[in-house]
Amino acid sequence: MTDIPLNLFFKANMSQVRQVGLLAAGCQPWSRDVCAAGGDRFAYCATLAIYVYQLDHRYNEFKLHSIMSEHKKTITAISWCPHNPDLFASGSTDNLVIIWNVAEQKVVAKLDNTKGTPASLSWCWNADDAVAFASDRGPLFIWTISGPDSGVTVHRDAHSFLSDICIFRWHTRKKGKVVFGHIDGSLSIFQPGNKSHKHVLRPESLEGTEEEDPVTALEWDPLSTEYLLVANLHYGIRLVDSESLCCITTFNFPSAAASVQCLAWVPSAPGMFITGDSQVGVLRIWNVSRTTPVDNFKLKKTGFHCLHVLNSPPRKKLCCFLDGGVGLYNMGAKKWDFLRDLGHVETIFDCKFKPDDPNLLATASFDGTIKVWDINTLTAVHTSPGDLNCIAGATSRNGAFIWDIKKGKMAQRFNEHGKSGIFCIAWSHKDSKRIATCSGDGYCIIRTVDGKVLHKYRHPAAVFGCDWSQNNKDMIATGCEDRNVRVYYVATSSDQPLKVFSGHTEKVFHVKWSPLREGILCSGSDDGSVRVWDYTQDACVNILSGHTAPVRGLMWNTEVPYLLVSGSWDYTIKVWDTREGTCVDTVYDHGADVYGLTCHPSRPFTMASCSRDSTVRLWSLTPLITPLQINILADRSWEEIIGNTGIETLPVLEFISKHCLISTLFSLSDACSPDSAIEPGTPPLLCGKVSRDIKQEIEKQTGNPRVKKLRWFSECLSPPGGSDNLWNLVAVVKGQDESLLPQNYRKGIMHLKHLIKFRMSEAQELTTVKMSKFGGGIGVPTKEERLKEAAEIHLRLGQIQRYCELMVELGEWDKALSVAPGVSVKYWKKLMQRRADQLIQEDKDDVIPYCIAIGDVKKLVNFLMSRGQLKEALLVAQAACEGNLQTLHVSTPKGSWCSDDTCKEDFNELLQEACKELADWYFQEGRAVLAACCHLAVDNIERLIIDEKQ
Repeated sequence: MTDIPLNLFFKANMSQVRQVGLLAAGCQPWSRDVCAAGGDRFAYCATLAIYVYQLDHRYNEFKLHSIMSEHKKTITAISWCPHNPDLFASGSTDNLVIIWNVAEQKVVAKLDNTKGTPASLSWCWNADDAVAFASDRGPLFIWTISGPDSGVTVHRDAHSFLSDICIFRWHTRKKGKVVFGHIDGSLSIFQPGNKSHKHVLRPESLEGTEEEDPVTALEWDPLSTEYLLVANLHYGIRLVDSESLCCITTFNFPSAAASVQCLAWVPSAPGMFITGDSQVGVLRIWNVSRTTPVDNFKLKKTGFHCLHVLNSPPRKKLCCFLDGGVGLYNMGAKKWDFLRDLGHVETIFDCKFKPDDPNLLATASFDGTIKVWDINTLTAVHTSPGDLNCIAGATSRNGAFIWDIKKGKMAQRFNEHGKSGIFCIAWSHKDSKRIATCSGDGYCIIRTVDGKVLHKYRHPAAVFGCDWSQNNKDMIATGCEDRNVRVYYVATSSDQPLKVFSGHTEKVFHVKWSPLREGILCSGSDDGSVRVWDYTQDACVNILSGHTAPVRGLMWNTEVPYLLVSGSWDYTIKVWDTREGTCVDTVYDHGADVYGLTCHPSRPFTMASCSRDSTVRLWSLTPLITPLQINILADRSWEEIIGNTGIETLPVLEFISKHCLISTLFSLSDACSPDSAIEPGTPPLLCGKVSRDIKQEIEKQTGNPRVKKLRWFSECLSPPGGSDNLWNLVAVVKGQDESLLPQNYRKGIMHLKHLIKFRMSEAQELTTVKMSKFGGGIGVPTKEERLKEAAEIHLRLGQIQRYCELMVELGEWDKALSVAPGVSVKYWKKLMQRRADQLIQEDKDDVIPYCIAIGDVKKLVNFLMSRGQLKEALLVAQAACEGNLQTLHVSTPKGSWCSDDTCKEDFNELLQEACKELADWYFQEGRAVLAACCHLAVDNIERLIIDEKQ
């Protein structure tokens, strides 16, 4: 929850409904300049909003600072002011350019009617208050924001291009110099006082052809006034000279499959630049002095979309990916300092909680993806979520489908609607085998999950919404473009509606049955109203007016029978008391149209909403029921906490015909008058299944069940993030056996007596748990990542030897050896010996310092001789004989280590052996004199005489 910016909290607290969580959008993958940085801030663009993160110096982490959502159409580019870190500019497809003040979180200036979409935009480096933008074939417009020359002017030369502009860049040091990259692969370069160059430096492979190879990235060399890095979609990367108009270097990729659409210079390292592969998430490091990469890092499976290097220390790489992910990668530490993964980049049309887990939320977006989120951590669930069965989804082109999350594949697809768009899909609340879909073809189709069509309900126009009754498994309602609400009874063979409710003046988009009141349903319309219908009275019992745009989201509270929530294209969420038709609260936090609203029955006062601003927000509705909370805390009577709508007294109905259904419902409505829970003016009472279950469980308890009552109600009423943890700790303090603690206890704040023990256990699990045979799924930690995490835990627990062994297993010998003396010098020496043995097996020169450090002269001399490095072996042996290579003395059992005299004898033997090998080599080469010299060099006269005789 720490990612919620303070200004968002403040806005939410102006109302009773309180924002308690925000799932930020991802970065859009279509426009080019969609990330930027200034000072200790960075920003990226979703479709309609700009997310600004700021470094919290106290905790050294980036936190969401603000969301700028003034644009009404797709944002095309952002540019941070190089002279003022508080300002940045943005452009969008509604021909709008905006100047923002980040510190004050407000719009400084707006430029409407830009005579074309500002597809590429950049702050002018040679002026303090000017922004340039261009689209298609130009011209380049320059907007001076303030001062005597304020207004929009056209660049003198940058117009009438023969090919569309992809991107342009001002020179950061040479005043007024600017370069354009074009669709055809060429460049246009303009500099005051110099001749203009249009459409030059096309890749050699394109010369003389009409083929296109768009320029995907352009960056001026920060240390030069002439050099420029250019990336073409197919041709690759070139370093060109903008003065002489020649290509200096063409850089070669490791394979033909590699491609790049983004690059950035590294200001702290002259001549260094980085590129992001557009096919896979490989970050490559280059130097202009060589044509191949210096190094590369595999960061993700998904390709890069854009790159930026933060200038403020420590220097980090701001990476945006094609899947919407955004992160700050620290190349020195080889880790993410910040990663916002898998965010939606487009309108989120719907959201639903998993029926048996209130912590998992599924979202469906115009970006074509369904994502599952853990709302406790506000992160995407990367692993297969255990018993999460299936999600039913639908698209605007390819019909409906059932997605098996556990298996990661489609289980069923339905195409009865043809190519018509499906606006709503609804799984029956009472019968999990039945699914309904509504489409622009005018049909609501009822089918089973195995594909059998049960009904095709024809409407006179497009059907936008449908909902199954939560109290009668065979009742379903629909909302239609003809402004009517219809109710069908699927247990009969008739395809005609039981009821048709008229009254809306525009199309009905969605309908929702009350979960607590039989026969009550609501509908939201493009006329801006919400209507409440009573099936039993065949009438509209309330018109809820207040929205100023079409209503899309609808949600009944599952515990308080009169609370209804609606979301609209007017960007607001409204909470209604349907007893009197009054608006209880209005929330203004979303930056665009609100579409989906949902809550989970077991946590009925935590609501999720989704919007065209690409965010999911979590809300707490508990301030609306403060009297109830007081009654629970004060341990008041059940009558002051739990009410009754009479719905649970209804018999199970089985109907044969539509007429029988109507007459029975009328007789029931006469028999069951409303009780105090839904009488106007009365305090709120809980009437849902969760509260009734709590009451039944409490009444079964013996002794004083007050603690359990408080716990169960707090888990029901509180937002996610801490309630479970609190009560787990209460149980520990009261002496609960640790074996009875739930698994999620370890993921939260643990009691100190468990901290070391459980963390040690966690580290052990990380080293032993194996991947399933199906693999871990997207984002699941690899074996290496799990071992690294386990090693870090062991290190923090002071278990240095375990840390070292895991580092060795990971191949990170330097880290292991650097801390091994913390175990003992003896252990360090053994680890050094193991490393030396490994390097000898790999036949690497790196073994030399290891052998010398531990004084293992014999191993080193033998290694050098085995490689034919006889003079080197002789040198090492002589150094040992002269005492320059000191054997490390370690406290060891008596007799396990040689004395100095013994060691000297051993070294002398090694010297003689090395000398003999060298002499033998010379002798075999026919150089007997040099062989003799070898013996003389070590005073081996006896050997010399033997050789002469031979």
